[in-house]
Amino acid sequence: MFLKTFFDHALAQHSYMVGCQQTGEAAVIDPSRNVDEYFDVAEEEELTITRVLETHIHADYVSGSREMAERASATIYYSREGEGDPSGEYNWDKSLSTHGLRDGDKIQMGKVSLDVLHTPGHTPEHISFILTDGAASDKPIGMFTGDFLFVGDVGRPDLLEKAVGVQDSAKKGAKQMFASLKKIADMDPSLQIWPGHGAGSACGKSLGAVPTSSLGYELKTNPALQHETEESFVDFLLAEQPTPPAYFAVMKRINKTGPQLLRDAKSAYRYGANVKKIDELLRRDVTVIDARSREAYAQSHIPGTINIPFDSTFANWMGSLVSYEKPVFFIAEPHTFDEIKHAMNAIGLDQTEGFFSPMILDQYEAAYGTSDYPVHTPKTAYEKQRSNELNIVDVREEYEYEKLHVDGAYNMVMNDISERHTELPSGPIAVYCGSGARSAIAASLLKEKGFDVRNIKGGFMRWRNEELPTSS
Repeated sequence: MFLKTFFDHALAQHSYMVGCQQTGEAAVIDPSRNVDEYFDVAEEEELTITRVLETHIHADYVSGSREMAERASATIYYSREGEGDPSGEYNWDKSLSTHGLRDGDKIQMGKVSLDVLHTPGHTPEHISFILTDGAASDKPIGMFTGDFLFVGDVGRPDLLEKAVGVQDSAKKGAKQMFASLKKIADMDPSLQIWPGHGAGSACGKSLGAVPTSSLGYELKTNPALQHETEESFVDFLLAEQPTPPAYFAVMKRINKTGPQLLRDAKSAYRYGANVKKIDELLRRDVTVIDARSREAYAQSHIPGTINIPFDSTFANWMGSLVSYEKPVFFIAEPHTFDEIKHAMNAIGLDQTEGFFSPMILDQYEAAYGTSDYPVHTPKTAYEKQRSNELNIVDVREEYEYEKLHVDGAYNMVMNDISERHTELPSGPIAVYCGSGARSAIAASLLKEKGFDVRNIKGGFMRWRNEELPTSS
């Protein structure tokens, strides 16, 4: 048997290739859209990808199943357990070779088998695959759990309700998740757990950074698996779930049928430091993202741009804050261009049309003038708030704000700024989050909307460390 894990850092997403070396067949489970790496490994191992397996309709990235099936002439195996439920029902393009799966079905590749287990909760159609290497033992070695069971967490059941608008599905999903966990509670504790995501994913609320685990370890240590009653579990699972990225609804729609092929997506042009071009773009209805660090953006930026630093949270914030209907351009270090394009393809932002080098800042300043915004220490912000020189806005989640917040601060969750910024008080504003990262993005959004804004360095963590006034 051959088994390999792939990890996409942009989305903290795991995918897997499993194959039978005797027959030369391989299956890929939950592939990302950038499929070259799977074909490279298959060629190295002298395997042919004949099957592409989906655990569920993904909400956080564009599935690579169609891309892979088209290139490999492979069959897509997907769950039919969601039939009759519009939120869990696939609608594949008729040109694709597909095979629907039900609970109890088996996929056989030589001595390697994958048994299908229906594990609803995260989504109604969700299935997991139990792997057995028949050449070594008739006992299963592990389970590909998708977004059902993670290391240290389980899949969140509220995405359909919060992101897609399926009424009353969160509590129903939580109850289904409780029942699904009961299905595996008595399985062999040595069973390996291969999840669909790691730390940094928005598909759970507290995923572990360790890539794999065992069922026995999760039963002992996973907080979600310590509840004896359904009521206690449901309350725990639905509490303190963060606002889902806005693009999740777009991903659900795309993944039901399969996205356009990457060969049909636009290429991105490299404009270097072309000042006239970026000035022309800023006069049109396009989005220009400055992907430099928040410190660099605060010191100097081109008016009308939005700052989303290229880091581990980049794809989630891009999907949440950027329109899928407008062309997108970037100011970024040249060595990151390909990685940014990869991340944008992963979340379906195929309208990425061009890149500019940071060298454009100096030339733009000479031609038109750049902008900046102040960064205050918590003490400075507090003193200015106390003397009525500014208002303070908390851009964290509502549950974070309700626990404890800066005394007198307004709360506006980051995802709501574009639509609700007119509700904020006029005059100077200082924004904060937990550490200063989210609020830096918020500062750029508010600056683009015309606000006189500054960011609070170190966020609420530093505010508390300096023992400044708080409320709950």
